Amino acid sequence: MSTNIEGKVVVITGASSGLGEATARLLSEQGATVVLGARRVDRIEALAEDLTSAGGKALAVQTDVTDREQVKALVDAAVQAYGRVDVMINNAGLMPHSPLERLKVDDWERTIDVNLKGVLWGIAAALPYMREQKAGHFVNVSSVAGHKVSPAGAVYAATKHAVLALSEGLRQEVKPYNIRTTVISPGAVATELPDSVTEADVSKGMHDFYEEVAIPADSFARAVAFAISQPDDVDVNEILFRPTRQTL
Repeated sequence: MSTNIEGKVVVITGASSGLGEATARLLSEQGATVVLGARRVDRIEALAEDLTSAGGKALAVQTDVTDREQVKALVDAAVQAYGRVDVMINNAGLMPHSPLERLKVDDWERTIDVNLKGVLWGIAAALPYMREQKAGHFVNVSSVAGHKVSPAGAVYAATKHAVLALSEGLRQEVKPYNIRTTVISPGAVATELPDSVTEADVSKGMHDFYEEVAIPADSFARAVAFAISQPDDVDVNEILFRPTRQTL
């Protein structure tokens, strides 16, 4: 068991499936207390029950990351229940790819609200506690798309590039408070992310690509565990990983 994970209070958004669920399970196995945020409260309550039945500590709080007050309530609940927040994993995301010329402006707004504003609201909720503690760790989720832009993925890539920039700015600003920052950029990982594509032709191509190359969500969970398990004087700032078969 990793001694720098055991006992930590970890808040995870987007915890109802995919990357968030896999991360909650792995960190709980390694002794962390996990606070689960997602819109699908039935899913996170079932996950919390699984983890506590296995001897872990878990709390489920229904959370829509597009609502700043709900994200604040999630982090507040963690502190009220467990006295602190050690790690904030801003994971919630969606990927409604479409060519810009189709003017899917509602999808654009949702993508910005979840992928970028959701990360900002997570920082706003947890930073005051971490600053007071003089300790903490932010893990923000970008993507390979934060490094490479592909057709039909411009808006998604823009949000993920923004998460990289935001995370670097945060890293520089929180040095006085002994806070660590990690941004993780996964490639194709088997999650529900392709289901958020609303255009039928783009959706088919995306699902075919994921079926061909995607790797399990626990690949992401292990990257998170690696970053937060490092000694407190080691700050792993960025992890970029892909399936071995992925070319983009």
